[in-house]
Amino acid sequence: MKILWVKADFLHPTTKGGRIRSLEILKRLHRRHEIHYVALDDPWAREGASLARASEYCSQAYPIPHWAPAFHTTGFRMQALGAMFSNLPLAVFRFRSEAMKRQIEMLMRRERFDSVVCDFLFPASNIPDLGACVLFQHNVEAVLWGRLEKHARSRLRRLYFGSQARRLQPYEAAVCRAAKRVVAVSEPDATTMRSMYGASRVAAVPTGVDLDYFKPSQDVRPSGDLVFTGSMDWEPNVDGIHWFVDKVLPAIRRRRPNCSVTIAGRMPSRDIHRVARRDARIHVTGTVPDIRPYLWGSSVSIVPLRIGGGTRLKIYEAMAAKVPVVSTAVGAEGLDVRDGENIQIADAPAEFAERCIALLDDAVARKRMASVAWDRISSCYSWEVVSRKFEELL
Repeated sequence: MKILWVKADFLHPTTKGGRIRSLEILKRLHRRHEIHYVALDDPWAREGASLARASEYCSQAYPIPHWAPAFHTTGFRMQALGAMFSNLPLAVFRFRSEAMKRQIEMLMRRERFDSVVCDFLFPASNIPDLGACVLFQHNVEAVLWGRLEKHARSRLRRLYFGSQARRLQPYEAAVCRAAKRVVAVSEPDATTMRSMYGASRVAAVPTGVDLDYFKPSQDVRPSGDLVFTGSMDWEPNVDGIHWFVDKVLPAIRRRRPNCSVTIAGRMPSRDIHRVARRDARIHVTGTVPDIRPYLWGSSVSIVPLRIGGGTRLKIYEAMAAKVPVVSTAVGAEGLDVRDGENIQIADAPAEFAERCIALLDDAVARKRMASVAWDRISSCYSWEVVSRKFEELL
């Protein structure tokens, strides 16, 4: 096949779950098909995704210069003001590009593509004909923003998240109904898009994991009792850590006073650094070149999320690293997991603490749960299996 793939950014560095998912699928599609990749290229981004490695996942790359100012900057505030006069929600307005639209129109006239993929909702406004396009939905965006509103830590944030959720819902519904097909990353997301948006052409392709990459090393130093991995400038992760530290960790410390926590992920916010400064047994790594040693060196991986959408790659990555996982229900949403068998799931702070303590106290139980989890993901959720399912839908 000849495939046109459209995304709001390039895929390196792989510091975000969406980039990882797209990269792993595309790398495997690229081995068998001709991929033309169109993406916005922001040279001023703080950790801008680089097109230098685009040949790893596409035959031809088309970078479109575009500035999407970082949050909490004057540029972002000006962009937000401009979005007030647009029918597009801000999350989409930020990535509107007439240059990208012209490039796509030109390519679709010149080339004979077998499939066109819009990766995430955000670049959809640049697609000239959504009826010829497969929409790859990593989240149900309106649901995600609604959860952000529910758990916002200030009135201003609550107002902002709520207004975006209400603007996203009709736009997302229209795009899902207009697309030739929608690919969700879980059956719950697919069901939500059918019932909430009336989208009839929706199928699910699960999340995968690179089993060889996360295979535990024999030479690893202990890094802590509990580990959390994820981008620490992403609001759902920040909220989850605050909930864990404020509500769960005190109960763990009453039984295990020396319990240590490692928070490993890029660009931690000031709030997260303040958490570490107040507690010497909480270690914040900041951006790291390799997340695996922090998984391998920990006893339990925690996923204390109250906000989220799509699927959490961090859970399958921990399972591939043979580290047992304690998660909330939202944290494990959309994944093929079974509470008490290949994961521990708890939503109440006291129960979440108990699940962590039970695993920390029992090395045999940790090993047993990790083994069951690894057997499941190795048989069903390698990226090769996942990419084949995506390929079939295209």
